[in-house]
Amino acid sequence: MDKKIVLKGINLIGLILLVCIFAMPFVWMMSTSFKTLGETMLFPPTWIPEQLNWDNFSKAWNSGPFLTYFLNSVIVSIGILLLQMCTIIPAAYAFARYKFKGDRFFFGLTMITLMIPAQLIFLPVYLQMSAWGLLDTLWALILPFSSSAFGIFLLRQSFKQVPEELLEAARLDDATEWKIIMKIMIPIAKPVLITFALFSFITHWNDYFWPLVMTTSDAARTLPIGITKIRQVEGGIAWNILMAGNMILVLPILIAFFFAQRQIIRAFVYTGVK
Repeated sequence: MDKKIVLKGINLIGLILLVCIFAMPFVWMMSTSFKTLGETMLFPPTWIPEQLNWDNFSKAWNSGPFLTYFLNSVIVSIGILLLQMCTIIPAAYAFARYKFKGDRFFFGLTMITLMIPAQLIFLPVYLQMSAWGLLDTLWALILPFSSSAFGIFLLRQSFKQVPEELLEAARLDDATEWKIIMKIMIPIAKPVLITFALFSFITHWNDYFWPLVMTTSDAARTLPIGITKIRQVEGGIAWNILMAGNMILVLPILIAFFFAQRQIIRAFVYTGVK
């Protein structure tokens, strides 16, 4: 048997195993969200519900002010993303295309922030938000993440691949730096921008720690906090309702990934300017 065929077969089996390992928790969550409470207690567990109980989703939705949680999550995630785009694009362009005194130092300083976990800096940020009177508001969830070192790094690498000749030609046509960014750099880096946007959206949509410490009322809390209250309402035993709530939480992420998947693939295979 050809050695290449054997290796391809082993790789295929390995990929299938990885897919099963990563997909199993999601499949279990989706299956449980349609089960009755009695079915969730069966051992060994069943993967296919006897019937689809759509009432689980309405019970999860009505277990608290879910519409408020959902809208807060949308506002926070999109608000953070918009602010990040306004800061990382000019910063990445400056680091990629300009030489100035201390540029390596400042870029290194930016990269160092990637190694600092949010749990380490939340106290001074909390005190700052308190001094500004922003605690228990959506601004306390948005402003601390108005920029992203990861986004600056990712976009800088993309901007550095653009030939200098292309930018010089644009400058000869009296194009301003802002026009170069909007008309040349952003269209070229579109796959990278969309990939970062998806990562940012998923990160802040699923964020539990920051809304937990920065908010105290339902009016400012987000969907991950709301999901935990389902367990409190149902006494901690209605796993079918809890999983239905988690399906509501994950659905926007799946929709966002569905529309962005082609751009993500392009971002990872992008090697130059076409």
